[in-house]
Amino acid sequence: MSGTVRETEFEGRRVTVAGLGVSGAGAARALLARGAEVTLVDGNDGERQRAQAGELTAAGVEVRLGDGDTLPKGAELVVTSPGWPPDHPLFAAAAEAGVPVWGDVELAWRLRGRDAAPWLAVTGTNGKTTTTRMLAAILAAAGLRTAAVGNIGVPVVDAVLADPPYDVLAVELSSYQLHWAPSLRAHSGAVLNLAPDHLDWHGSMAAYAADKGRIYAGNEVACVYNVADPATEELVREADVVEGCRAVGFTLGPPAPSQLGVVEGLLVDRAFVDRPDLAEELAQVSDVDPPAPHNVANALAAAALARAYGVPADAVRRGLAAYRPDPHRISHVATVAGVGYVDDSKATNTHAALASLGAYPSIVWIAGGLAKGATFDELAAASADRLRGVVLIGADRRLIAEALTRHAPDVPVVDLDRTDTGAMAAAVSEATRLAAPGDTVLLAPACASMDMFTNYNVRGDAFAAAVRQLAADPADQEPNEQ
Repeated sequence: MSGTVRETEFEGRRVTVAGLGVSGAGAARALLARGAEVTLVDGNDGERQRAQAGELTAAGVEVRLGDGDTLPKGAELVVTSPGWPPDHPLFAAAAEAGVPVWGDVELAWRLRGRDAAPWLAVTGTNGKTTTTRMLAAILAAAGLRTAAVGNIGVPVVDAVLADPPYDVLAVELSSYQLHWAPSLRAHSGAVLNLAPDHLDWHGSMAAYAADKGRIYAGNEVACVYNVADPATEELVREADVVEGCRAVGFTLGPPAPSQLGVVEGLLVDRAFVDRPDLAEELAQVSDVDPPAPHNVANALAAAALARAYGVPADAVRRGLAAYRPDPHRISHVATVAGVGYVDDSKATNTHAALASLGAYPSIVWIAGGLAKGATFDELAAASADRLRGVVLIGADRRLIAEALTRHAPDVPVVDLDRTDTGAMAAAVSEATRLAAPGDTVLLAPACASMDMFTNYNVRGDAFAAAVRQLAADPADQEPNEQ
């Protein structure tokens, strides 16, 4: 297969692995097993890193902590973990020395065997993990040995070396991973959406979009795009694909030929059918959990990739019906005194928060954190008529408050002026005070979490814990009856 390497390719080769994380450790072990001389570098030197380093050192990897900028002498290849920016001094040193740089995905792609499992690849600003897990559920329902891998938490290097091998892989790919994967050629790929994100890493929106578009390069059967997001279709038009590969759109409305869409509460397919004037029923909207519009779009994208691989319609339905969303992704925590409480802590940018806010008609919104250079005017303007109230926490809450003043001046806003972890319980208390029966208290921060919490999971857990405490004794905090 294109891009694969010989078993002996790494024997005696001096390889530097950048980053002591899950993917970096997996890459180091895989290279070591193939006879490479592996040096792993990481700029951190904490207790956790030393514990991980001890395990790798015992296996035969040279680990250098506290210096991730220096290229080890004699390095012939650098394999980087996702997230290391392209302007990192290590990569500048590699370029000066003429040493190639691969990402963990590039390494995995090259390590595949002759009869390797095809990749069905997913990227986009938001919805990647949900779509990839939906896709894996559909593939499993079709009786295929599969896994959701990549940026989703299971290193793709481990997946391609699994024994017994997989039939097909559902692969989530971040823009970081795609940047360092020039040889990747997926069976079919999807870009779910495009919105400004990680621009500090990529340098510009054009560079970010170009890296996302790499997922279409060399696609064999289908390039799946979002009809509502013309930028994704433009990436398909620009892609160099295998002859005969098709552009397949997904839409929340009735589909045109070569599209999947929604008709009278049904997910239907007009792309992978015998006649273009026919549509095949795949599932009901109610089979999607939760059936919020952006999540239905995720389901359609997953179905399109599965259908491109030849999965029958009944497996799409069974897979979607079996799928359960991960925590912190528009997850209903509880209903207390007629008010719903929903955790979408994973909404770490404005595009994700807009989709989340669009799923409910009357909302008390908990927002704030690290803005990552984002602006909030478009989000505030688009959501103003849904907001009953807003509670703000986090370092950059002022930016959201100013946008609300401009675009939703009549919406009550509580500025907690707190960045401690205990602020979440106070935020839930204030949101409950603002809410009335029938409202939804929605944690969709539109910001990253690291100013207050270790990650979005911990932030969501804090919200859920505060809601559970409220549910245990709702009399202490009754919502408004207005």
